Amino acid sequence: MRHHNRIGRAGVAALLVVTAIGALGAMQGCIIGTAIGGMAESARRTGSTKVPADYTGLSGKSYAVVVAVDRLTQAQHPGLVSRLTMGVNERLALPENGVGASAFIPSVDLLNVLYETPQWPAMPPGDVAKMLGVERLIMIELYEYKLHEPGNRYVWDGVAAGAVTVYESDSGLPDDPIYEQPIRVTFPDGTGYLEADIPQSGVTSELSRRFINRAAWLFYDHEEPNTIAY
Repeated sequence: MRHHNRIGRAGVAALLVVTAIGALGAMQGCIIGTAIGGMAESARRTGSTKVPADYTGLSGKSYAVVVAVDRLTQAQHPGLVSRLTMGVNERLALPENGVGASAFIPSVDLLNVLYETPQWPAMPPGDVAKMLGVERLIMIELYEYKLHEPGNRYVWDGVAAGAVTVYESDSGLPDDPIYEQPIRVTFPDGTGYLEADIPQSGVTSELSRRFINRAAWLFYDHEEPNTIAY
């Protein structure tokens, strides 16, 4: 009996060792799985995704970017039209973005023509394109632009919303849109921010940058951060 008791104790000890090894392996598997999951999440947070152009009809064509904003908004935010026009126009002109347009109008010249023709928003799109001498007219209409919460000028709640429309003046229907895409961006990304936290120049600059990005990105392949907030 003593002999069998010793074998039993040995068997129990061996079983405990095997169980411990198995538990350790399972624990290591959990640790490895957690580590891999953490690495994947980190890669997702720090990585980006390639997004193709939504409209590719600028290739081999001349274009102009025009921005339409109501007079009240222009009066409240001087420089907004120029900032958006130059931002999108010059982004599309960069060779590295691969738009492939045959020609474009430099921003200063473009703005001068539009300022000297204040009635252009009431003109048919085909006539505006003809006036500018381009085959593609990119019209950006800004429907909403505000920096504060309604009725509270102390709290930032920026919104820029509008639509990007493309007209092909060399088609049989130069006044009919060939492409349309709404855009809406906001800033800040949280609530309760005051001027003591972010100056007005910071809000207007970032809000415009986000809107320009979204408008320009429609026309060329680009990388977007996976955690982009807008």
